[in-house]
Amino acid sequence: MREHRLEVAEVFRRYGDRFLNRWGHTVSPEQRKALHDIVICRTAALGGHVEECDSCSHRRIAYNSCRNRSCPKCQSVARNRWLDKQAQQLLPVPYCHVVFTVPQALAPLALQNQRRFYTLLFRAVSQTLLEIAAGPRHLGARLGFLAVLHTWSQTVRHHPHIHCLVPAGGLALDGSRWVSCRPKFFLPVRVLSCLFKGKLLDFLREAFDQGKMRLNGQLSTLTDPAQFHAWLNQLGKPDWVVYAKPPFGGPEHVIKYLARYTHRVAISNGRLVGLINDSVSFHWRDSKDANVSKS
Repeated sequence: MREHRLEVAEVFRRYGDRFLNRWGHTVSPEQRKALHDIVICRTAALGGHVEECDSCSHRRIAYNSCRNRSCPKCQSVARNRWLDKQAQQLLPVPYCHVVFTVPQALAPLALQNQRRFYTLLFRAVSQTLLEIAAGPRHLGARLGFLAVLHTWSQTVRHHPHIHCLVPAGGLALDGSRWVSCRPKFFLPVRVLSCLFKGKLLDFLREAFDQGKMRLNGQLSTLTDPAQFHAWLNQLGKPDWVVYAKPPFGGPEHVIKYLARYTHRVAISNGRLVGLINDSVSFHWRDSKDANVSKS
């Protein structure tokens, strides 16, 4: 007898209606569609097809997938296709992993202004990498890189951050040669952090001054310009977290690394442990405790 394994779809079936009754006013159309698609994925609701063994004529019905990008059952094929495409663009050089994180205090603003906030976040990250790398005191080269947005932590809390995979070097500004970074060092994280912080805060100030920011609920007091700018000024005082690993390998390593960070859903079926007394338990990795798996 095959052991029953808890799935995200089962949790949604049991509690989806109850969740929407309470929090439906905060759920976007895209999120509602994801919830609906995950529930009916690989069920009769989507139809199916018959698979037959060409040796023994055994038949089975296979139900169709929903193909929603948030579905934990539907990402492997899309991920592999995407990775194959990216592999054709990789350079035969080592790569670096750089992570840009915003303070947790900005998370509610991101949640209320997702499209605009994440656009500005990508812009700040891109300009920071390009400007620092081009500086003659650092690399003096033009970079190319791949950036992937993640909006959750291992404990499935809202935690916006961007993962960047960057070649360990770039094209000289005059286009004449390849410029490699130092063997165990890419770019100074404190300089990256300072410039990134300044750029994103400036972008947010500009968006607010243009009336392009939503500030509801817990952020409603920030509708006053003086309050909003004072709030951003306070956020600019502490250092922001920018993490950069030393160069770690060539294209084959990059492909494996990409698989961990792209086409990734907030929580996979394999991480679920159990459902007891209306509470879901799941595995998570504690980065502050040597990446020990906990639940």
